Amino acid sequence: MRILQLIDSLEVGGAERIAVNYANALSTRIEFSGIVATRKEGALRSRIEKEVFFNCLHKQFTFDLISIFRLRSICKENQVKWVHAHGTSYFTAFLLKLMHPRIAIIWHEHAGARSETLSIHNIILWILSRFFCGIIVVNHNLEHWCKSKLGFDQVIYLPNFTVLSRQEFKVTSLKGFADKRIVCLANLRHPKNHKLLVEVAIKLRDSHPDWTFHFIGTDLCDNYSADIKKMIANNNLEERVFLYGVCQDIDHILGQSTIGVIASTSEGLPVALLEYGLHKKAVVVTDVGEIPLIVHDGVNGFVVPSNSVELFQKALLQLINSSTLRSTFGDNLSQVIDTNHSEYAVVSKYINWIKGELKC
Repeated sequence: MRILQLIDSLEVGGAERIAVNYANALSTRIEFSGIVATRKEGALRSRIEKEVFFNCLHKQFTFDLISIFRLRSICKENQVKWVHAHGTSYFTAFLLKLMHPRIAIIWHEHAGARSETLSIHNIILWILSRFFCGIIVVNHNLEHWCKSKLGFDQVIYLPNFTVLSRQEFKVTSLKGFADKRIVCLANLRHPKNHKLLVEVAIKLRDSHPDWTFHFIGTDLCDNYSADIKKMIANNNLEERVFLYGVCQDIDHILGQSTIGVIASTSEGLPVALLEYGLHKKAVVVTDVGEIPLIVHDGVNGFVVPSNSVELFQKALLQLINSSTLRSTFGDNLSQVIDTNHSEYAVVSKYINWIKGELKC
């Protein structure tokens, strides 16, 4: 098998991490594994294993045919059979298909919120999906949506997976006190709902002043980011809530953290949750996307309704006040991740699906 992952960039994000994870995992299992960034590189470039082929097209605009010709040459030179297109890179894969009809396209949809969009907003996707061979989704709602709204049958739900980095440099030093750090791995954008976490921080400021919040993720310096920073400043939380921007040493960061949180209003299966579990962190999460299928309330974490500051604070306080509960939840979550979201389990199912079930 010869498979190429296609992704718009290698900036830090969930879809980008998964694309790199697939490329790395497949490098020891198939004849050729590669990854191509269509528009630009990014921090995740350093996490690509040396055995994986990599190239960046530096695509300048939607119909940049020069970049498509380059992609076609890459596929021909490496005898690529399958192009695994992540997220919006499906359009580049479609253009490639027009120029190189023998290529088989697999589309991987990471945006859990798509199943809530109107059909009229997905007309182009419906048309282009006629050129796909298979679709991978990150939750069961998306699986149903693809079958009912796109009329596409060859759809498979594959949970995200994550692995420890084998070549990570320890750079980031978290502020605050050891064993009293709450971390949120999420880019600063609306569905991640950092505002809720700041509101919780306000409530905990007086009762638990030693506990701090740490936001790790891309800062686009947009209105959403400005609002979060304004909330922090207006409530004198500069020594309680810290923003770090993009960080590459996630394993090192989680090693310094105490509790992992997800406050999102919409998700598929967040990679952050898998990383929390991999590092045996106790978690408080919202009941969106596939999260409740992994985190069972009161067993391996706390699950609360999205946008409920009071319930989020209440759950977080239980973890803050009990190191024993944190340890138990962390161990239990780790077992779930090892069993159902390991590299071996997911990639084996992926390869078997391509070999035995896809009809192109």
